[in-house]
Amino acid sequence: MTESNEYPGSAAAGGANAGKGQKKSEWQTVKAIMAASSGNLVEWFDFYIYAFFSVYFAEQFFVEGNPALSLMQSAGVFFVGFLMRPIGGYVFGRAADRLGRKNSMLISILLMCAGSLCMAILPTSATAGSWAAILLLLVRMIQGLAVGGEYGATATYMSEVATEGKRGFYSSFQYVTLIGGQLLASLLAVIMTHTLGTEDIEAGWWRLPFVIGAAAAIVSLWLRRGLEETTSTDTRKNENSGSFREVLRHPRAFFVVLGITCVGSLVFYVFTTYMQKFLLLQNEGTPGEEIFNKGSIADLMTVCLIIFVVMQPIAGAISDKIGRKNNMLIFVIGMIALPIPLLSMIGKAQSIVTAGILIIVAMAFISMYTSISGIVKAEMFPAHIRGIGVGFTYAIGNSLFGGSAEYVALWFRNAGIGGWFAVYVVIIALVSFVAVLFMHDNRKHSTIDNADSSAYRRIGS
Repeated sequence: MTESNEYPGSAAAGGANAGKGQKKSEWQTVKAIMAASSGNLVEWFDFYIYAFFSVYFAEQFFVEGNPALSLMQSAGVFFVGFLMRPIGGYVFGRAADRLGRKNSMLISILLMCAGSLCMAILPTSATAGSWAAILLLLVRMIQGLAVGGEYGATATYMSEVATEGKRGFYSSFQYVTLIGGQLLASLLAVIMTHTLGTEDIEAGWWRLPFVIGAAAAIVSLWLRRGLEETTSTDTRKNENSGSFREVLRHPRAFFVVLGITCVGSLVFYVFTTYMQKFLLLQNEGTPGEEIFNKGSIADLMTVCLIIFVVMQPIAGAISDKIGRKNNMLIFVIGMIALPIPLLSMIGKAQSIVTAGILIIVAMAFISMYTSISGIVKAEMFPAHIRGIGVGFTYAIGNSLFGGSAEYVALWFRNAGIGGWFAVYVVIIALVSFVAVLFMHDNRKHSTIDNADSSAYRRIGS
Protein backbone atom coordinates (compact mmCIF):
# COMPACT_ATOMS: atom_id res chain seq x y z
CA MET A 1 0.00 0.00 0.00
CA THR A 2 1.35 3.47 -0.84
CA GLU A 3 2.06 5.91 1.97
CA SER A 4 -0.33 8.51 0.54
CA ASN A 5 -2.99 6.51 -1.23
CA GLU A 6 -5.95 8.35 0.23
CA TYR A 7 -5.22 11.52 -1.71
CA PRO A 8 -6.48 10.94 -5.27
CA GLY A 9 -4.37 13.50 -7.08
CA SER A 10 -0.92 13.01 -5.60
CA ALA A 11 1.94 11.40 -7.44
CA ALA A 12 2.50 9.05 -4.54
CA ALA A 13 -1.08 7.94 -4.76
CA GLY A 14 -0.69 6.98 -8.36
CA GLY A 15 -2.69 9.93 -9.68
CA ALA A 16 -3.11 10.48 -13.39
CA ASN A 17 -0.04 11.72 -15.15
CA ALA A 18 -1.31 12.98 -18.44
CA GLY A 19 -4.18 14.60 -20.27
CA LYS A 20 -7.38 15.53 -18.45
CA GLY A 21 -6.45 13.41 -15.45
CA GLN A 22 -3.32 15.46 -14.94
CA LYS A 23 -5.30 18.72 -15.15
CA LYS A 24 -7.73 17.45 -12.56
CA SER A 25 -4.88 16.39 -10.32
CA GLU A 26 -3.22 19.79 -10.69
CA TRP A 27 -6.46 21.59 -9.82
CA GLN A 28 -6.96 19.36 -6.79
CA THR A 29 -3.42 20.22 -5.72
CA VAL A 30 -4.04 23.96 -6.08
CA LYS A 31 -7.26 23.75 -4.04
CA ALA A 32 -5.57 21.69 -1.33
CA ILE A 33 -2.60 24.08 -1.14
CA MET A 34 -4.95 27.08 -0.88
CA ALA A 35 -7.04 25.49 1.87
CA ALA A 36 -4.02 24.34 3.89
CA SER A 37 -2.11 27.62 3.50
CA SER A 38 -5.18 29.69 4.43
CA GLY A 39 -4.95 28.31 7.95
CA ASN A 40 -1.25 29.09 8.06
CA LEU A 41 -2.00 32.70 7.09
CA VAL A 42 -4.69 33.01 9.76
CA GLU A 43 -2.61 31.43 12.52
CA TRP A 44 0.35 33.72 11.94
CA PHE A 45 -1.93 36.75 11.64
CA ASP A 46 -3.54 35.84 14.96
CA PHE A 47 -0.16 35.26 16.60
CA TYR A 48 1.40 38.55 15.47
CA ILE A 49 -1.50 40.94 16.09
CA TYR A 50 -0.57 40.60 19.75
CA ALA A 51 2.88 42.03 18.98
CA PHE A 52 1.47 44.96 17.00
CA PHE A 53 -1.36 45.88 19.38
CA SER A 54 0.21 45.16 22.77
CA VAL A 55 1.42 48.80 22.89
CA TYR A 56 -2.25 49.78 23.22
CA PHE A 57 -3.37 47.34 25.93
CA ALA A 58 -0.22 46.44 27.91
CA GLU A 59 -0.92 48.88 30.75
CA GLN A 60 -4.47 47.54 31.06
CA PHE A 61 -3.12 44.14 32.12
CA PHE A 62 0.14 44.97 33.86
CA VAL A 63 1.66 47.94 35.69
CA GLU A 64 -0.49 51.00 35.14
CA GLY A 65 1.46 54.24 35.03
CA ASN A 66 4.73 52.57 34.05
CA PRO A 67 4.66 52.09 30.25
CA ALA A 68 8.20 50.73 29.99
CA LEU A 69 7.64 48.04 32.61
CA SER A 70 4.23 47.06 31.25
CA LEU A 71 5.64 46.72 27.73
CA MET A 72 8.47 44.59 29.05
CA GLN A 73 6.01 42.31 30.83
CA SER A 74 3.89 42.17 27.68
CA ALA A 75 6.98 41.19 25.67
CA GLY A 76 7.69 38.49 28.25
CA VAL A 77 4.23 37.03 27.66
CA PHE A 78 4.95 37.08 23.90
CA PHE A 79 8.17 35.14 24.50
CA VAL A 80 6.31 32.55 26.58
CA GLY A 81 4.13 31.96 23.54
CA PHE A 82 7.34 31.32 21.62
CA LEU A 83 8.47 28.78 24.22
CA MET A 84 5.21 26.86 23.79
CA ARG A 85 6.06 26.09 20.16
CA PRO A 86 8.14 22.95 20.83
CA ILE A 87 5.28 21.54 22.91
CA GLY A 88 2.88 22.33 20.07
CA GLY A 89 5.31 20.81 17.58
CA TYR A 90 5.41 17.60 19.59
CA VAL A 91 1.69 17.32 20.36
CA PHE A 92 0.42 18.21 16.89
CA GLY A 93 3.26 16.44 15.10
CA ARG A 94 2.31 13.25 16.91
CA ALA A 95 -1.35 13.88 16.09
CA ALA A 96 -0.49 14.42 12.41
CA ASP A 97 1.16 10.99 12.29
CA ARG A 98 -1.39 9.08 14.36
CA LEU A 99 -4.66 10.86 13.52
CA GLY A 100 -3.79 12.25 10.08
CA ARG A 101 -2.50 15.58 8.76
CA LYS A 102 -6.01 16.92 8.16
CA ASN A 103 -7.23 16.29 11.72
CA SER A 104 -4.08 17.83 13.19
CA MET A 105 -4.56 20.98 11.10
CA LEU A 106 -8.24 21.19 12.04
CA ILE A 107 -7.50 20.95 15.77
CA SER A 108 -4.68 23.49 15.46
CA ILE A 109 -6.79 26.15 13.72
CA LEU A 110 -9.67 25.51 16.15
CA LEU A 111 -7.33 26.08 19.09
CA MET A 112 -6.03 29.32 17.57
CA CYS A 113 -9.62 30.45 16.98
CA ALA A 114 -10.42 29.83 20.65
CA GLY A 115 -7.30 31.70 21.73
CA SER A 116 -8.12 34.75 19.59
CA LEU A 117 -11.71 34.81 20.80
CA CYS A 118 -10.51 34.67 24.41
CA MET A 119 -8.11 37.55 23.74
CA ALA A 120 -11.04 39.60 22.45
CA ILE A 121 -13.05 39.16 25.66
CA LEU A 122 -10.31 39.09 28.31
CA PRO A 123 -11.05 41.22 31.40
CA THR A 124 -8.47 43.88 32.24
CA SER A 125 -6.87 44.49 35.63
CA ALA A 126 -9.52 47.15 36.31
CA THR A 127 -12.13 44.40 36.64
CA ALA A 128 -10.13 41.23 37.33
CA GLY A 129 -7.09 42.56 39.21
CA SER A 130 -3.98 40.36 39.03
CA TRP A 131 -6.03 37.60 37.36
CA ALA A 132 -6.03 39.68 34.16
CA ALA A 133 -2.30 39.15 33.60
CA ILE A 134 -2.56 35.45 34.49
CA LEU A 135 -5.42 34.91 32.04
CA LEU A 136 -3.50 36.79 29.33
CA LEU A 137 -0.53 34.49 29.88
CA LEU A 138 -2.71 31.38 29.64
CA VAL A 139 -4.32 32.56 26.41
CA ARG A 140 -0.94 33.30 24.84
CA MET A 141 0.22 29.83 25.86
CA ILE A 142 -2.75 28.39 23.99
CA GLN A 143 -1.93 30.45 20.91
CA GLY A 144 1.76 29.51 21.11
CA LEU A 145 0.76 25.86 21.32
CA ALA A 146 -1.45 26.23 18.24
CA VAL A 147 1.06 28.05 16.06
CA GLY A 148 3.79 25.62 17.16
CA GLY A 149 1.67 22.74 15.93
CA GLU A 150 0.70 24.48 12.72
CA TYR A 151 4.16 24.37 11.12
CA GLY A 152 4.78 20.62 11.16
CA ALA A 153 1.30 19.53 10.11
CA THR A 154 0.99 22.13 7.34
CA ALA A 155 4.55 21.67 6.04
CA THR A 156 4.06 17.91 5.90
CA TYR A 157 0.64 18.09 4.28
CA MET A 158 1.65 20.64 1.63
CA SER A 159 4.76 18.59 0.82
CA GLU A 160 2.78 15.38 0.40
CA VAL A 161 -0.10 16.88 -1.55
CA ALA A 162 2.08 18.80 -4.02
CA THR A 163 2.56 17.49 -7.54
CA GLU A 164 5.76 15.54 -8.04
CA GLY A 165 8.36 17.74 -9.74
CA LYS A 166 6.68 20.88 -8.38
CA ARG A 167 6.86 20.20 -4.66
CA GLY A 168 9.31 23.03 -4.04
CA PHE A 169 7.09 25.55 -5.83
CA TYR A 170 3.87 24.52 -4.09
CA SER A 171 5.45 24.10 -0.65
CA SER A 172 6.86 27.63 -0.86
CA PHE A 173 3.36 28.99 -0.22
CA GLN A 174 3.72 28.03 3.43
CA TYR A 175 6.17 30.91 3.91
CA VAL A 176 4.18 33.11 1.51
CA THR A 177 1.30 32.88 3.96
CA LEU A 178 3.54 32.99 7.05
CA ILE A 179 5.06 36.31 5.96
CA GLY A 180 1.64 37.37 4.66
CA GLY A 181 0.17 36.92 8.14
CA GLN A 182 2.75 39.33 9.54
CA LEU A 183 2.06 41.82 6.76
CA LEU A 184 -1.71 41.73 7.31
CA ALA A 185 -1.27 42.25 11.06
CA SER A 186 1.00 45.22 10.39
CA LEU A 187 -1.37 46.64 7.77
CA LEU A 188 -4.36 46.36 10.12
CA ALA A 189 -2.39 48.22 12.81
CA VAL A 190 -1.57 51.03 10.35
CA ILE A 191 -5.19 51.32 9.16
CA MET A 192 -6.64 51.41 12.67
CA THR A 193 -4.05 53.90 13.88
CA HIS A 194 -4.88 56.32 11.06
CA THR A 195 -8.68 55.88 11.17
CA LEU A 196 -9.39 55.51 14.90
CA GLY A 197 -6.44 57.08 16.69
CA THR A 198 -4.57 55.95 19.76
CA GLU A 199 -7.21 56.92 22.34
CA ASP A 200 -10.04 54.98 20.70
CA ILE A 201 -7.87 51.90 20.21
CA GLU A 202 -6.79 51.98 23.85
CA ALA A 203 -10.41 52.47 24.90
CA GLY A 204 -11.34 49.02 23.56
CA TRP A 205 -10.94 48.90 19.79
CA TRP A 206 -7.72 46.88 20.28
CA ARG A 207 -10.03 43.89 20.73
CA LEU A 208 -11.31 44.14 17.14
CA PRO A 209 -8.23 42.50 15.47
CA PHE A 210 -8.67 39.44 17.69
CA VAL A 211 -12.33 39.20 16.69
CA ILE A 212 -11.27 39.39 13.04
CA GLY A 213 -8.67 36.71 13.67
CA ALA A 214 -11.20 34.38 15.28
CA ALA A 215 -13.67 34.90 12.41
CA ALA A 216 -10.94 34.23 9.83
CA ALA A 217 -10.02 31.04 11.68
CA ILE A 218 -13.60 29.81 11.35
CA VAL A 219 -13.45 30.41 7.58
CA SER A 220 -10.16 28.52 7.39
CA LEU A 221 -11.64 25.70 9.47
CA TRP A 222 -14.44 25.39 6.92
CA LEU A 223 -11.95 25.35 4.03
CA ARG A 224 -9.79 22.71 5.71
CA ARG A 225 -12.74 20.42 6.36
CA GLY A 226 -12.81 19.66 2.64
CA LEU A 227 -9.19 18.51 2.51
CA GLU A 228 -8.31 14.93 1.53
CA GLU A 229 -6.09 13.00 3.93
CA THR A 230 -2.59 12.25 2.59
CA THR A 231 -1.70 9.38 4.94
CA SER A 232 -2.89 5.79 4.68
CA THR A 233 -4.59 3.82 7.45
CA ASP A 234 -1.55 1.54 7.62
CA THR A 235 0.74 4.54 8.17
CA ARG A 236 -1.39 5.94 10.98
CA LYS A 237 -1.67 2.55 12.70
CA ASN A 238 2.07 1.82 12.54
CA GLU A 239 3.20 0.92 16.07
CA ASN A 240 5.91 3.59 15.85
CA SER A 241 3.71 6.26 14.31
CA GLY A 242 4.26 9.68 15.90
CA SER A 243 7.03 8.37 18.19
CA PHE A 244 9.91 10.76 18.90
CA ARG A 245 11.95 7.76 19.96
CA GLU A 246 11.51 6.54 16.40
CA VAL A 247 12.62 9.94 15.10
CA LEU A 248 15.88 9.54 17.02
CA ARG A 249 16.42 6.26 15.21
CA HIS A 250 16.88 8.43 12.11
CA PRO A 251 19.76 10.52 13.56
CA ARG A 252 21.03 11.79 10.22
CA ALA A 253 17.66 13.27 9.29
CA PHE A 254 17.10 14.62 12.82
CA PHE A 255 20.42 16.48 13.07
CA VAL A 256 20.28 17.79 9.49
CA VAL A 257 16.81 19.26 10.11
CA LEU A 258 17.88 20.73 13.45
CA GLY A 259 21.08 22.14 11.96
CA ILE A 260 19.48 23.93 9.02
CA THR A 261 16.61 25.21 11.19
CA CYS A 262 19.01 26.90 13.62
CA VAL A 263 20.49 29.31 11.08
CA GLY A 264 17.31 29.52 9.01
CA SER A 265 15.22 30.72 11.95
CA LEU A 266 18.00 32.98 13.24
CA VAL A 267 18.55 34.96 10.04
CA PHE A 268 14.82 35.08 9.25
CA TYR A 269 14.13 36.96 12.47
CA VAL A 270 17.30 39.05 12.20
CA PHE A 271 16.35 40.47 8.79
CA THR A 272 12.60 40.82 9.47
CA THR A 273 11.59 41.63 13.06
CA TYR A 274 14.96 42.69 14.55
CA MET A 275 15.91 44.79 11.53
CA GLN A 276 13.34 47.43 12.50
CA LYS A 277 15.01 47.93 15.88
CA PHE A 278 18.48 47.73 14.31
CA LEU A 279 17.66 50.61 11.96
CA LEU A 280 16.00 52.64 14.71
CA LEU A 281 19.08 52.29 16.90
CA GLN A 282 21.15 53.91 14.15
CA ASN A 283 19.83 57.23 15.47
CA GLU A 284 22.02 56.80 18.55
CA GLY A 285 24.92 59.19 18.61
CA THR A 286 23.24 61.74 16.34
CA PRO A 287 21.33 64.03 18.76
CA GLY A 288 18.65 66.10 17.10
CA GLU A 289 19.11 64.32 13.79
CA GLU A 290 17.31 61.11 12.89
CA ILE A 291 18.89 58.98 10.19
CA PHE A 292 15.73 56.85 10.03
CA ASN A 293 12.39 57.56 11.72
CA LYS A 294 9.77 55.01 12.78
CA GLY A 295 7.52 55.82 9.85
CA SER A 296 10.19 55.42 7.19
CA ILE A 297 11.41 52.18 8.78
CA ALA A 298 7.86 50.77 8.83
CA ASP A 299 7.41 51.69 5.16
CA LEU A 300 10.78 50.18 4.25
CA MET A 301 10.15 46.88 6.01
CA THR A 302 6.68 46.60 4.47
CA VAL A 303 8.17 46.94 0.98
CA CYS A 304 10.97 44.49 1.82
CA LEU A 305 8.51 41.91 3.16
CA ILE A 306 6.32 42.20 0.05
CA ILE A 307 9.37 41.53 -2.13
CA PHE A 308 10.32 38.68 0.21
CA VAL A 309 6.89 37.11 -0.33
CA VAL A 310 7.33 37.26 -4.12
CA MET A 311 10.74 35.58 -3.81
CA GLN A 312 9.29 32.43 -2.19
CA PRO A 313 7.66 30.65 -5.17
CA ILE A 314 10.58 31.66 -7.40
CA ALA A 315 13.14 30.10 -5.05
CA GLY A 316 10.88 27.08 -4.53
CA ALA A 317 10.65 26.51 -8.29
CA ILE A 318 14.45 26.79 -8.53
CA SER A 319 14.78 23.94 -6.02
CA ASP A 320 12.63 21.75 -8.26
CA LYS A 321 15.19 22.27 -11.03
CA ILE A 322 18.53 22.15 -9.18
CA GLY A 323 17.60 20.10 -6.12
CA ARG A 324 16.90 21.09 -2.53
CA LYS A 325 20.50 20.50 -1.39
CA ASN A 326 21.85 23.00 -3.92
CA ASN A 327 19.32 25.59 -2.71
CA MET A 328 20.50 25.01 0.84
CA LEU A 329 24.16 25.29 -0.15
CA ILE A 330 23.50 28.68 -1.77
CA PHE A 331 21.71 29.76 1.40
CA VAL A 332 24.30 28.66 3.98
CA ILE A 333 27.27 29.89 1.92
CA GLY A 334 25.50 33.25 1.66
CA MET A 335 24.93 33.31 5.41
CA ILE A 336 28.61 32.58 6.01
CA ALA A 337 29.86 35.25 3.61
CA LEU A 338 27.29 38.06 3.92
CA PRO A 339 26.19 38.84 7.52
CA ILE A 340 29.41 40.61 8.60
CA PRO A 341 29.68 43.00 5.60
CA LEU A 342 25.90 43.41 5.17
CA LEU A 343 25.12 44.28 8.80
CA SER A 344 28.10 46.63 8.84
CA MET A 345 26.94 48.41 5.67
CA ILE A 346 23.31 48.59 6.85
CA GLY A 347 24.57 50.05 10.13
CA LYS A 348 26.44 52.77 8.25
CA ALA A 349 23.76 53.44 5.63
CA GLN A 350 22.71 57.08 5.33
CA SER A 351 19.87 56.39 2.92
CA ILE A 352 16.68 54.38 3.42
CA VAL A 353 17.00 53.14 -0.17
CA THR A 354 20.54 51.87 0.43
CA ALA A 355 19.46 50.07 3.59
CA GLY A 356 16.51 48.54 1.74
CA ILE A 357 18.66 47.20 -1.10
CA LEU A 358 21.05 45.58 1.37
CA ILE A 359 18.17 43.97 3.29
CA ILE A 360 16.65 42.64 0.05
CA VAL A 361 20.03 41.10 -0.89
CA ALA A 362 20.00 39.20 2.42
CA MET A 363 16.37 38.16 1.88
CA ALA A 364 17.19 36.81 -1.59
CA PHE A 365 19.61 34.32 -0.02
CA ILE A 366 17.29 33.60 2.92
CA SER A 367 14.45 32.78 0.50
CA MET A 368 16.52 29.84 -0.77
CA TYR A 369 15.82 28.34 2.69
CA THR A 370 12.40 29.71 3.62
CA SER A 371 10.81 28.70 0.30
CA ILE A 372 11.66 25.03 0.88
CA SER A 373 11.78 25.04 4.68
CA GLY A 374 8.90 22.55 4.93
CA ILE A 375 9.56 20.27 1.96
CA VAL A 376 13.31 19.89 2.56
CA LYS A 377 12.54 18.52 6.03
CA ALA A 378 9.53 16.43 5.07
CA GLU A 379 11.56 14.60 2.44
CA MET A 380 13.94 13.28 5.11
CA PHE A 381 11.46 11.36 7.30
CA PRO A 382 9.26 8.35 6.51
CA ALA A 383 5.51 9.01 6.51
CA HIS A 384 4.73 7.47 9.92
CA ILE A 385 7.00 9.99 11.75
CA ARG A 386 7.04 12.82 9.22
CA GLY A 387 4.72 15.09 11.20
CA ILE A 388 6.60 14.89 14.49
CA GLY A 389 9.99 14.67 12.75
CA VAL A 390 9.37 17.95 10.95
CA GLY A 391 7.26 19.81 13.51
CA PHE A 392 9.02 19.06 16.78
CA THR A 393 12.58 19.17 15.44
CA TYR A 394 11.88 22.50 13.69
CA ALA A 395 10.28 23.93 16.83
CA ILE A 396 13.36 23.15 18.95
CA GLY A 397 15.72 25.01 16.61
CA ASN A 398 13.23 27.80 16.02
CA SER A 399 12.69 28.51 19.72
CA LEU A 400 16.39 28.33 20.62
CA PHE A 401 17.73 30.49 17.80
CA GLY A 402 14.76 32.27 16.19
CA GLY A 403 13.09 33.17 19.46
CA SER A 404 16.33 34.45 20.98
CA ALA A 405 17.58 36.38 17.90
CA GLU A 406 16.55 39.85 19.06
CA TYR A 407 17.64 39.29 22.64
CA VAL A 408 21.10 38.05 21.64
CA ALA A 409 21.56 40.91 19.15
CA LEU A 410 20.58 43.51 21.74
CA TRP A 411 22.79 41.85 24.37
CA PHE A 412 25.83 42.21 22.10
CA ARG A 413 24.90 45.82 21.41
CA ASN A 414 24.35 46.74 25.06
CA ALA A 415 27.67 45.10 25.91
CA GLY A 416 29.37 47.48 23.48
CA ILE A 417 30.34 44.71 21.03
CA GLY A 418 27.43 44.93 18.58
CA GLY A 419 29.64 43.97 15.63
CA TRP A 420 30.23 40.54 17.15
CA PHE A 421 26.59 39.59 16.63
CA ALA A 422 27.33 39.13 12.92
CA VAL A 423 30.18 36.80 13.89
CA TYR A 424 27.70 34.82 16.03
CA VAL A 425 25.43 34.46 12.98
CA VAL A 426 28.35 33.25 10.86
CA ILE A 427 29.32 30.64 13.49
CA ILE A 428 25.78 29.23 13.51
CA ALA A 429 25.82 29.26 9.69
CA LEU A 430 29.07 27.25 9.70
CA VAL A 431 27.42 24.61 11.89
CA SER A 432 24.49 24.52 9.51
CA PHE A 433 26.87 24.21 6.55
CA VAL A 434 28.11 20.93 8.05
CA ALA A 435 24.48 19.79 8.37
CA VAL A 436 23.81 20.61 4.71
CA LEU A 437 26.86 18.57 3.66
CA PHE A 438 25.16 15.53 5.22
CA MET A 439 22.00 16.11 3.18
CA HIS A 440 21.18 13.89 0.22
CA ASP A 441 19.86 15.02 -3.14
CA ASN A 442 16.07 14.93 -2.90
CA ARG A 443 15.86 13.94 -6.56
CA LYS A 444 17.20 10.53 -5.57
CA HIS A 445 16.51 10.21 -1.86
CA SER A 446 13.20 11.94 -1.09
CA THR A 447 11.15 9.81 1.31
CA ILE A 448 8.05 11.17 -0.42
CA ASP A 449 8.94 10.39 -4.05
CA ASN A 450 11.48 7.60 -3.54
CA ALA A 451 10.68 6.09 -0.16
CA ASP A 452 12.19 2.68 -0.91
CA SER A 453 15.53 4.12 -2.01
CA SER A 454 15.84 6.77 0.70
CA ALA A 455 19.30 7.13 2.26
CA TYR A 456 17.79 8.40 5.53
CA ARG A 457 17.62 4.94 6.99
CA ARG A 458 16.42 3.87 10.41
CA ILE A 459 19.14 2.58 12.76
CA GLY A 460 18.92 -1.19 12.76
CA SER A 461 17.10 -1.43 9.44
